[in-house]
This record gives sequence, structure tokens and C-alpha cells, in this order.
Amino acid sequence: MPASDSLYHRLFSHPSMVEQLIRGFVPEEVAAGLDFTRMERVNAKFHARDGRRREGDLIWRVPTLSGEVVHIYLMLEFQSRTDWWMAIRVMVYVGLLWQQLIQELKLPAGSPLPPVLPVVLYNGEAPWNAPLDTAGLMGLDPDAALWPWQPSIRYHLIDEGRLGADDLARRDGLVALLFRIETCTRPAELPGLVREVIGWFQGHAGHDSLKLAFGEVVAQAMAALVGGDGPVAVPSGLWEVQDMLSERIKIWERELRAEARAEAKAEMLSRQLRRRFGDLPADTDRLIASASIDQLDTYMDRLMDARTLAEVFPDRKHA
Repeated sequence: MPASDSLYHRLFSHPSMVEQLIRGFVPEEVAAGLDFTRMERVNAKFHARDGRRREGDLIWRVPTLSGEVVHIYLMLEFQSRTDWWMAIRVMVYVGLLWQQLIQELKLPAGSPLPPVLPVVLYNGEAPWNAPLDTAGLMGLDPDAALWPWQPSIRYHLIDEGRLGADDLARRDGLVALLFRIETCTRPAELPGLVREVIGWFQGHAGHDSLKLAFGEVVAQAMAALVGGDGPVAVPSGLWEVQDMLSERIKIWERELRAEARAEAKAEMLSRQLRRRFGDLPADTDRLIASASIDQLDTYMDRLMDARTLAEVFPDRKHA
């Protein structure tokens, strides 16, 4: 179960998460020129076409380490589903951001616009298949006479599910752990990932709100992997999440072993019934498949002395 856009919004409202994301998952030459110690959030005042405030993205202003460009603007967009028209959306958002900056900074004619790096962070299950730039959406050959007048913009895609488990395991930091938790498919691996997250927080004090957000991430992953009746309540700390996770996995393992025993008994009962009475009616197969271990034991006991299929299943009129 991927984390929601609102949860990602909270996670990447923390400068340390943004720095780790850019340093670890954006081309190295881009990250190398940025001064993350002086980055700051930008309040995006523009609105979407339906009039609602844009909440899906985060914008950060990051000073550069060179004098050529004073600042760049990071625009983070979070997606749990592929959007074929993402490049158009990004083009609109960048244009609106520039308009806002022109007005707020009172840029005079001739002033250069600050560069923008749009980053789309995608945590959906299916691979992202939308074009990464507006050129991929154009019904026009690049050699066409009209091509130079077509708008052009590109975004950087981070597709969590395609990063590779081994590569993520070699990376340090919370962002890599977030991606590993999000893409984890084996319940037994979750406690180890939680321990790594706890270790990070033990070495980095003063991240209480980020710790709470990671508690939600782990709780959602736990609910998706090990199941349970209803949603998993989010405890106040990751230590509680780890304890709850360990206990839930023990329960899950017991349930899995019981289920395996029931399947084995059901297969044995079906095989013995076919040897005695031939092919079984469909409703008998369904009865066996849905029976509990105690019911299967009862059927096996009856089979020892039964002369007909009806004597094994006396409550079934058509057995």
C-alpha cells in the first residue's frame, strides 16, 4: 500500500529529506552545486484550474555554490498513479511559479528567471509510462518547420519501484529506507527496516514530527503486508511500531502455519475420497476447501468407516 500524497507532503516538508532525495536520486552534477544548508520553503500561491490551492507539490529555494546562478527552485510533485499529461502539468506549474516570482521579487525587464528543477516522485505499483517531456507528447516531427515554436519542458522522474532493491540497500539515509519500506513485499523484512529507521533517529535528534510520519509509513506497510482486521492504529513512536510489528508477524506466522496444515489435510482428504468414491461433486470440493482443521479431522474420522460419500458428509443433502 503506497503512502498517500499528503503523507509524502509531510515527509518532504523536512529539509533533511529533500537533501537526501536530491543528493541520492538526482544526477550528481546537479546536487553537487547546491547549498542545502540555506534552503528554504516557498509558499506557492498559485491555484489549479479548478480554483483549488495546489497541495500536491512542494517548492524549495536552494542557493547555489557558484556565482553563475544565485538560486534554483526545486518543485516536488508526488504521484501514486501515472499521469500521461504530467509534462503539461509541470509546464503549467513552472509557468505559474515564474509568474509568482516575477511579481513577488518585482523583477525588472531584462532580469533572468531563476531555474526550476521539477521532480516527480512516483510510488505506484505499475511502471511509469508517461513521456518525461513535452516533446514526447507532440504530434510533430522534430524536423518540422513548426518545431522551434513548440513549448519545451522536462521533469526528472524517480520511480520507486524501479530503483532496485540491492541498490537501495547500499544507500544510507531515510529516503532510501522510505523507498525500501514502500517496496517491501516480505513481512519478515519489515522489522529489520524499522530497526534501521530507529537507528537513524537515535543518531539524529530533533526530528519528532518526521518520526511520527515514518510511524505512519511503517504502519501502512504493515497493514498491507501482514493484514489484520481493519486499519492499523499509528502508535506515538517507532519503537512501539517495532514491538507491534514483531507481535503481528508472530501471529501472521502462526496463522500461515495453520493455513498450510489445513491445506495439506484438505488435499489428503480429497485424495482419499477420490480413491474410495471416484470423482467428487463440485459442492463437495467447495465444502472441503472451506472447512476448518477440526471439520477436516471429523471428515477423516468418518471416512474410516463410511460406505458412501453421504456418510462422510451427512449434513450435505447432495453430497
